[in-house]
Amino acid sequence: MDKIALTAGTLYVIVLLRAGGTFAVGRLAAAGARRSRFADRISSARFQRVERAIQRWGAPVVAVSFLTVGFQTAANFLAGSMRMPLPRYLPALFVGGAAWALLYATVGLGALEVLGRLFTDRPALGAAVVAALALGLCGLTVHRRRRAARPTDEAAAGES
Repeated sequence: MDKIALTAGTLYVIVLLRAGGTFAVGRLAAAGARRSRFADRISSARFQRVERAIQRWGAPVVAVSFLTVGFQTAANFLAGSMRMPLPRYLPALFVGGAAWALLYATVGLGALEVLGRLFTDRPALGAAVVAALALGLCGLTVHRRRRAARPTDEAAAGES
């Protein structure tokens, strides 16, 4: 249990620094954009409505984003760039970060322990499992890239 608590605490500090830093970068980017040629677009009524909605309702999205893969950085950056108030952002960061740290500390450590035991007891099977996981990830990456590179039906119809 001490190993899980230490890992969760370490991961919690890491996620607070990383997500908080992403929020700060978003805040700085928004400040820069407000002083740039994009200032007119950012000051439009539509953009202001979106900004107010994110400032008001974005905290639950930020908290839940920590349970997703690939969305948490975007959610934290968007919260910063849309100037979500700190009293709304910080509780979402603390709750979501804690959930993320506990999830990765328990499930992540468990998976590493299973792999470690597998390598210790049956090294050939452990190597085969790791190779299968690596091949699966490579296959998934290739599949996604090919699907993204395919022209859409509308683009193909426009060329004919």
